[in-house]
Amino acid sequence: MKKSSKRLWIAVIVGILILFMFILLAAVLNLGAQLSLIHPYVGYGFYGLCIILVWFLILNPVRIIAFSPAFNIETVLDKPSRHRFKTYQKVAKTLIKNGDISDKEANELKLVIKEPEALQAKLNEIFNSTLKKKINKLIFSHAKTVLISTAISQNGRWDLIASFIVNLKMIKSIVQMSGFRPNFKNLAKLTINVFSTALIAEGLENLDLTEILPTSSQNFLKEIPFARIVTESITQGISNAILTLRIGIITRKYLFADSKELSKKDIRRGAFIETFKIMPNLVKESISGFPQKIREFFTFKKKEEADPA
Repeated sequence: MKKSSKRLWIAVIVGILILFMFILLAAVLNLGAQLSLIHPYVGYGFYGLCIILVWFLILNPVRIIAFSPAFNIETVLDKPSRHRFKTYQKVAKTLIKNGDISDKEANELKLVIKEPEALQAKLNEIFNSTLKKKINKLIFSHAKTVLISTAISQNGRWDLIASFIVNLKMIKSIVQMSGFRPNFKNLAKLTINVFSTALIAEGLENLDLTEILPTSSQNFLKEIPFARIVTESITQGISNAILTLRIGIITRKYLFADSKELSKKDIRRGAFIETFKIMPNLVKESISGFPQKIREFFTFKKKEEADPA
């Protein structure tokens, strides 16, 4: 990547992060002012806690992602150069250290760590089997977190913040598990996707089910006390979870792109198809703790109407 292009994409990432930090600062100051009315030290304690959380939830994940080596499975197919071989070795050592692969795979990596062609073949094998499966579970877990947290929350601004932080943490976890990150161009695209998803999460707070549900479903919800409020919240959570799944899958595809799926269109199409394959199981697991009537609504179990006398 050319230096000018690299600087441009880094500027995009930094700009989005600064914009998010301003949004976060406004929300923190607003809540902090309300807590200060209870007692000034309550407000000070809240601000101190926020500073700690900002480091652990935002700044440290960004640091981990930024300083990981840029790499993807596509490059494993290239003829190893001296620089590329060093990258292979660094990634292999990270995989062994993290413990996300089996002892057998770790030992196999150690045996070939000084052999360029054998090392790239072994990395290729591990990336396309063990790691992909583990990353898929990780994506599922974070999407479930987004679904539940934004369904429970009744504040659009905090939905935005929660969605941004969980998606950032998901990307960080994928990068840590893989031992490498996408290049700055793709990383900038992911940052734009994360921020856009967060903005959508805030906008979904104003969702009105009367605009999208048929009359029969609205009548069904009227029979259940507070069901409309609960159902709207769950619908918001599901919508946010879909977007989180998409971001996670795109991140994985940037890292594990093969020769048949390198174009922007193919990556987006593949992510869309995979998202909607995963979504039913995610919804089923996430809302299993909700009341029976709400579960029936979301699993499309319709009440049988009584036959007319």
